[in-house]
Amino acid sequence: MCSVAKPIIKQIRDNREALDFFETVSLPAEDEKTQAIIMNFPTVYIHNWQDSGAFEVYVGETNNIFKRTRQHYDAALNQPGWRSKLSKKDASLFIIGHEHFNKSMTLDIENRLIHYLMSAERIKKVHNGRSNPQNRYYPIEELNYIFTKIWRKLRKDNKEIFPLETTIKDSAIFKASPLHKLTEEQQKAKELIIEKVIKALKNDERGQLIFIEGEAGTGKTVLNSSTFYELFCRYEESKNNNEDLIDETSNCFLLVNHDEQITVYNQIANKLGLTDKYGQVVYKPTSFINKYSIDNPVDVVFVDEAHLLLTQGKQSYRGNNQLEDILKRARVVVVMFDEDQILTTEQYWEDELLEKYKNIAIKNGNYIKLENQLRMHANEDVIEWINTFTKEGIIRQLPADLGDYEIKIFDTPEELEEQIVKKSLKDETKLSRLIATYDWPYNSNKKSKKDFKYWKVKIGKWHKPWNRELEQDLDRKQKREIKKLSWAEQPQTIKEVGSTFTIQGFDLNYSGVILGPSVKYRNGHIVFDTNESYNEKATRNRTLSDGTSKKFGEKLLKHEVRVLMTRGVNGLYIYACDDELREHLKKCSYKEIRYEINEGECLKVAEDSEEYKYE
Repeated sequence: MCSVAKPIIKQIRDNREALDFFETVSLPAEDEKTQAIIMNFPTVYIHNWQDSGAFEVYVGETNNIFKRTRQHYDAALNQPGWRSKLSKKDASLFIIGHEHFNKSMTLDIENRLIHYLMSAERIKKVHNGRSNPQNRYYPIEELNYIFTKIWRKLRKDNKEIFPLETTIKDSAIFKASPLHKLTEEQQKAKELIIEKVIKALKNDERGQLIFIEGEAGTGKTVLNSSTFYELFCRYEESKNNNEDLIDETSNCFLLVNHDEQITVYNQIANKLGLTDKYGQVVYKPTSFINKYSIDNPVDVVFVDEAHLLLTQGKQSYRGNNQLEDILKRARVVVVMFDEDQILTTEQYWEDELLEKYKNIAIKNGNYIKLENQLRMHANEDVIEWINTFTKEGIIRQLPADLGDYEIKIFDTPEELEEQIVKKSLKDETKLSRLIATYDWPYNSNKKSKKDFKYWKVKIGKWHKPWNRELEQDLDRKQKREIKKLSWAEQPQTIKEVGSTFTIQGFDLNYSGVILGPSVKYRNGHIVFDTNESYNEKATRNRTLSDGTSKKFGEKLLKHEVRVLMTRGVNGLYIYACDDELREHLKKCSYKEIRYEINEGECLKVAEDSEEYKYE
């Protein structure tokens, strides 16, 4: 790959005069190769300008950069919108060429630039935000190398618009973006959802449920955002082409019952221009239910993290089941569901009710199960080890081959913190944080604090503030800077301990998981001691539909541990407060000694040695 040529990138002022000068004076002065690539090869281009301290961009690709750019300038005279902003004095144009560019590669480069720029903190808006991913072509194997070279060269020209690639990839917006290239499994699910939506709109149906089930890390969020955004793109294309809009919808909403995810989705909607065109399209479920009536149903509602929907009333929600109330207000409802991530009694689903909704979806051909693990860069043996731990309460010997994944067990919280901090200091693993079971007191009501400044996780002499506690020490400017960042992206949170309330639905490079006193190891199994948990939403009684009251604390605490242990993309570091659990984890992390029989003799095989040793 080292023999692949470097890209050619030219930056000019974004106006007609500068373009004319570049075409007639600057470019002829370049070497013949540069002239040929820009004049005769496909190119990718980026219009960019500042607006209220932030940046807006338009990314495109073309076979003739001069003709295409003049078309933009001509259209600016007659059409309002982003083209009229090219006259801003600080607007500039990047022209990107490469000797291996063809139509397919320039489309993929364009797609990835749109995806990256939408995820950049200083970018306020991305115009032309629809992706068009390509399949196999020659030379697709060079795409990643060429793109990285392009991005690094652009970054030299403007670090505000083009941050580090690792910063982009670690951002919550990037991970939830609708612009990801989908896997085959996700693409099939997306096509089925759109097919069902079109059918429901044609037949004027109501309350159609599409049920997508998948465990943590199977790509539910990306599928959700991609399909949601695709419906808007199809509507825009039909409208622009003066086509019949009967099969298209702009009456589409995305719901999630999670404060951190709401912030991320609102940013995506703003950056892609959905909010400007259609108003508010992202809601928390209660707000949506209160705003929209049964008498005038909307077309489509997507619900991410649908396992967080309420199945009983609370102070802000007066109904009995949020999914039922949403179904009454929409023609089609698409839910992304993982039963193993239900964390509180108010989200608990009785088996009969959950099966009822699943069976309705199955009967109508609207049930999809996502199987492929996309989050953790781990092999099947590692995934199985985590599944056995979090689902069955059994600790098996760690796989001899962890592949590219790391699992480490620590003797003290100090050692765990030290290693997580080291990871956070590297660009490629800076999204590494401590997270813990909710086994220490916390109250978000500031008036409840008396003789101490922070709610803390305390283990012996070691202690760290809980999530969101260090915000109070930031000045106004610092608070403004972190406002749109998820908890794990905020710099001060390396000095805190996160919980399921801040980390559910998000990734970490390395997760440093503290298993508190509620997680014990007894008689060969993990047990959950609800008396040691401060998570009252998980341990309190739940009134069932038949009027009886029952506790589900052990099951919900098990879910809590699963959420924590499936956050790490590259690795999982563990400290257990319970002595027996910690010792058994350490024992199972040692290299396994195998015994084999060979012609009547017992052979002792050490995993860290290739030699056979006779006993």
